[in-house]
Amino acid sequence: MKSTLRLATALTVLLAAAPAAAQQGPAESAPPATVPAATVPAATDPAAAPAKTEEQEAEASWKKGRTMRIQYLRPLDKRGLNVFETTKEPGAEFKGFAMDFGAAFTSQLQDLKHENRALPNIVNGVDANKLQTIGFGFNNSTANAVLHAQLAPGIRVQLTSYLSARHHNETWVKDGYIQIDKSPIDLAPLKMLFEIATVRIGHMEINYGDAHFRRSDNGNAMYNPFVGNYILDAFTTEIGGEVYLKVNGLIAMGAVTAGELRGTVLTPDQRGPSLIGKLGVDRQLNDKLRVRLTGSLYQANKAMSNTLYSGDRAGSRYYWVMENTAATETANYTSGALNPGFKNKVRAFQLNPFVKFGGFELFGVVERANGKTAAEAADRVWKQYAADAVYRFLPDEAAYVAVRYNKATGALAGIAGDVGANRWQAGGGWFVTANVLAKAEYVTQKYTGFPLTNIRNGGRFNGFMLEGVVAF
Repeated sequence: MKSTLRLATALTVLLAAAPAAAQQGPAESAPPATVPAATVPAATDPAAAPAKTEEQEAEASWKKGRTMRIQYLRPLDKRGLNVFETTKEPGAEFKGFAMDFGAAFTSQLQDLKHENRALPNIVNGVDANKLQTIGFGFNNSTANAVLHAQLAPGIRVQLTSYLSARHHNETWVKDGYIQIDKSPIDLAPLKMLFEIATVRIGHMEINYGDAHFRRSDNGNAMYNPFVGNYILDAFTTEIGGEVYLKVNGLIAMGAVTAGELRGTVLTPDQRGPSLIGKLGVDRQLNDKLRVRLTGSLYQANKAMSNTLYSGDRAGSRYYWVMENTAATETANYTSGALNPGFKNKVRAFQLNPFVKFGGFELFGVVERANGKTAAEAADRVWKQYAADAVYRFLPDEAAYVAVRYNKATGALAGIAGDVGANRWQAGGGWFVTANVLAKAEYVTQKYTGFPLTNIRNGGRFNGFMLEGVVAF
């Protein structure tokens, strides 16, 4: 009862503060919304119409989102929901060189508890299997900054920085790349090709699977209907290039990357490229029904330190869960997630169905990955399944309720038999404006298969999370 009261009080504070946060958003206005005939003034006063237009523009800028200045871009605000690869629609008119800045930041209130049944493991007089004492409180806030530049028609660059993250207190760059959707060379064959082609080159978030489009990315949690990400979190950034073909709802992508998060010319005999491919279809069949189905493949045959399942240097939303008393917030930043440990070789496949009918959405993850470290003789296998059901309601789908089931199982080096975890998440959210989102979630997770000597033996955590998100 005490926890429920504290959560209710905190949610009230978050929602009360949200309008004030929204007023700090960008003042740039969006195009005027369509005005129903009944609201158009009879207008004998010539000044009446311009005044009304300015009012509509100001209202649209915070209800719908500010005017887009950069082409072929996924908005950081509510308009970015259920956007996967950028489309061949420009989304903005080219008016010469332009620069734009965006930002996203989040804060969580956490009330989780955890337990295990592991046998004591005394190391230097300390039980390494004893869980840290956790309780009700606020997590450190996280923030992203994004710089965009429109260099030419259909050519843009993006630079994303983490200003504050769980794993890094200092500012550091997440990605930087150039995206080309129109040919800068005035040759008819190239111009025709770029009617359906997109090229992206740089250090960027790799496009393996569709789940990475819906996850929380440090300060940017606007697209995730939940607070936490998946148990197996396939997300990393690598240096390389992607080529897309997009026509009539069909999507094909091929990519070659360096295979690791950080570039280097050292130990070349122990490194090699990663190959990534994606095929899919994404079609709006009528006003209410949209269907999408994609399959993705990632393969790295040789790497010194592959990070497909450990590339999220920002950190988990579930602070301290299943961590021992010697843990630190920054060093043990993946709390609640599982890492298969495919450091030197990995081959992964992810299938993602998505259906949106009116306000109802269903998104799925079917994933299989195998790989190993250089010291292992044979590959190990991991499998993951997840299903998200979301129902959005109120005008402009401003509110939603959601439930997710997620299960991951596989083999870890040094542990006999398969281990894993299963998780339920249930909650909802409210878009106070296009730039402000408040979420609530109940989560429960259980670990399976871990031996008595492992801290996760009989492990489980559960409780409530609240999260506030501002993005523009």
